[in-house]
Amino acid sequence: LDEKIGMIHGAGLFRTAGVPRLGIPELHMSDGPMGVRQELCDNEWKGVYDREDLVTYLPSNSAIAATWNPKRAKECGEVLGEEARGRGKDVILAPGINIKRTPLCGRNFEYMSEDPYLVSEMTVPLIEGIQKADVAACVKHFAVNGQETNRLWVDTIVDKRTLYEMYLPGFDAAVHRAHSYSIMGAYNLLNGQHCCENKYLLGDILRKEWGYDGAVISDWGGVHDTMAAARSELDIEMSVTYNFDEYCMAEPLKKAVQDGKISEELIDKKVKNILRLMYRLKMLPDTGKRRMGCYHSLEHIRAAKKAAQESVVLLKNDKDLLPLKLSKRTAVIGQNAVAIHSNGGGSAEIKALYEVTPLRALMNAGGGDTEFAFEPGYVIPQKNEGQDTSWQETSLENLVNKSAAEGEASQEAELDRQIKEYRERAVKLAAENERTIIFAGLNHDFDVEGMDKTTLKLPYHQDELIDAVLDVNPDTVVVIMGGAPVEMPWLKKAKEVVWYYYAGLEGASAVVDVLTGKVNPSGKLPETFPKHTEDLYPVKLGEFGREDKLEYRDGVFVGYRYYLSNNVETNFCFGHGLSYTKFEIKNIRVHKKHDVVKVEAELVNTGKRSGMETVQLYVTPPEGKVERPVRELKDFRKVKLAAGEKKTVEFTLDDRAFSYYNEDKSGFVYDHGKYVIGLGVSAEDIRQSAVIVL
Repeated sequence: LDEKIGMIHGAGLFRTAGVPRLGIPELHMSDGPMGVRQELCDNEWKGVYDREDLVTYLPSNSAIAATWNPKRAKECGEVLGEEARGRGKDVILAPGINIKRTPLCGRNFEYMSEDPYLVSEMTVPLIEGIQKADVAACVKHFAVNGQETNRLWVDTIVDKRTLYEMYLPGFDAAVHRAHSYSIMGAYNLLNGQHCCENKYLLGDILRKEWGYDGAVISDWGGVHDTMAAARSELDIEMSVTYNFDEYCMAEPLKKAVQDGKISEELIDKKVKNILRLMYRLKMLPDTGKRRMGCYHSLEHIRAAKKAAQESVVLLKNDKDLLPLKLSKRTAVIGQNAVAIHSNGGGSAEIKALYEVTPLRALMNAGGGDTEFAFEPGYVIPQKNEGQDTSWQETSLENLVNKSAAEGEASQEAELDRQIKEYRERAVKLAAENERTIIFAGLNHDFDVEGMDKTTLKLPYHQDELIDAVLDVNPDTVVVIMGGAPVEMPWLKKAKEVVWYYYAGLEGASAVVDVLTGKVNPSGKLPETFPKHTEDLYPVKLGEFGREDKLEYRDGVFVGYRYYLSNNVETNFCFGHGLSYTKFEIKNIRVHKKHDVVKVEAELVNTGKRSGMETVQLYVTPPEGKVERPVRELKDFRKVKLAAGEKKTVEFTLDDRAFSYYNEDKSGFVYDHGKYVIGLGVSAEDIRQSAVIVL
C-alpha cells in the first residue's frame, strides 16, 4: 500500500515515487508549452543550475495556431518532446488548449484559439510531435478553464450543448486522434464539482464515453478532498507545497484505506493507469529501447524560426509601404523593441538559449548600411516586489498587477515627468526620420498566469504615444506584440500594422524578415480582435472575474460566432491576415456522395511573388430547431503558390461538419435543409460559396 500511495502523488515538486524493488521508476514531469522549464529543486522553488538547463524558446501556442499550418505544429512538438526527453523528463505539461472565450484571460498566450475546430487540428500534430520522442504530452486544462481570477474556486456553469460543441472538441481530438498519453485536470469547478475530482467530466465523459485509458494528472494544487479524489478517475495528485505526505492522496488516503472508508481497488486502478503510461513510454523493464533526446540543436532553432515566420500576421498595408526598404537612418521606438519575454508569464517561463530582440534583428538585417536610432517611448514602472522562482509558492492565490498602480501612487509626479519626456523624445525622433517603426504591445506583467486583465487597452500610455507618433509621421509602421487582442484607437491613422504573438527565440527575427520582405507574411488570426473592451459579450453581462459562479450564458456564441451572428463590428476578424501578393479563389464545386460532401475550388496567385494562403471553409446552417451561429469554420488548407501558379484545393466533409449537439439525444445531429458552404480567406471575407441540400 505504501508503494502504491507513493506512485499516485507528488514525492517532489515535479516527480512521483518509484518502486525500486519492482523496477518501477519515478515519473518525472516538467512545464511547459514554450520550452522545458528550468530544473527546480525537489522540495524548494529554486533553480538547480546556472546555464546547464538553457533550452530552445519555442513559439507560444497562440503563435503556433496563427500559422494555421499543422506541419509547423508537429515540428514544434518534436522539438519540445526531444528536449524534454533530453532533460530526463517523462511527461511535458503541454499543450494548453483551453478555448479563448474572452481575451481578458491572463493565460490566453498559452492557448491556441477561440475556435474548437482550429484548436483540434493544431493540437493533434503538436501532441504527435511530442510523443514521437517517447515523452508523454499532458494536454491541459480539462476543462472549461477560462479565467485566472479565483481560478481554484470559480464554478463554471456550462450547459451540455455548449460543453460538447465548444470546450470538449480539442480534448476529444487529443484523446481519439493524437492518443495523448496523459491529461491534466483544471483548477476550476465545473457545474458544482472541482474538475480534478469531477465524476461527470473524468468518469462519465473521459473514461466511459471516450474510453480513455491514459493517466490523469491534477493541476498543481487542484485537489481538495481525499474521498472525492480517491473515488474519481484522477490518477496522480500534484501540488506546489513541500508537505508531500500530507497531500490528499498521500497519508490521508492511506489512512482512509486502513480505516475501511476507501477500497484499495480504487488505488490499484490508478496505479494500473500509471503503469500503462510507463509501458507506453518504454520506462519499464523489457518494454523496448526508449528514444534518446537532446538538450537543444540547430535543427530545433530552425524549426522554431520557421513556425515564428509563419505566425506573423500582416493586419494592414494600406499604402503598400511594406515590405520596407531600410533607409540610411531608421527610427525605432518602443520598449518592446529591446524587451526579453522568455523569462516571464508564470509556469510557461523558461531559461532560453538566447532571445533576439526586434532592434537587434533590425540591426542584423541592416547589414551595417543602416543607422538605427532608438527611443523607448513609454515608461514601464518598476515593480515594488521582485518576482523570482518562489512566485509559485503563492500561486494558488490571486495575483494583483502592482507594477503600474503602485508605481503611479508612490511616485506620481516623477512618473508623469518621465512619461512626458519619453514620449516627447520619441515623437521628435519620428518627425526627423521618414522611416520609423514602433514596437508596442503587451508583456508578461499582463499576459500572465494567475491574473486576468480588466481592459484590452494597451498599458503604459502606449496608445497616446502611438497616436502622437502617427501625427508627426503618418507612414510609421506599427508592430504590436502580445498574447491576446488589444484595442487600437489609432487604427484609422495607422496605414501599416503588423501583429505577432510571443514567438520564441527567433520571433523578433521572424518579424523583421516579414517587415523587410525576406518572408512573405502568411499568418492568420486565430481569434477575433474586437474594437472595444465593452464589445466583449461576457463583459457586457458583468460576469467575467466574479469569484463565485460564472455562468456561460454566451453558450456556443464565442468569438467570431458572436460577432458575426450579432453584427458587431470588429477591428480584425477571425482568420484575417494579409500577404504581399494577391490570391483569388475560383470555381467552387460541391457534390455529395453517400454521407460525404466533397468541395473543390481553384486557388490562384495573381500577384508578382510567391506566397502562402490559407483557404478557410465555413458552413452556414439553415434556420432549424436551435439557434446556431451564422458561420462556423469546418476545414482549412494552407497552400504555397509561386507567382501566377494555380492549384486545386480539396475538402471532404462528413455529417459532423453540419451538426450541433442535441442534449435530448446525447449526440450530434443535423437539421434537414439548405446549407451554405463558403470558401474565403477570413470569417468575413468569403470569396466563393455554394448551397447544398441535406
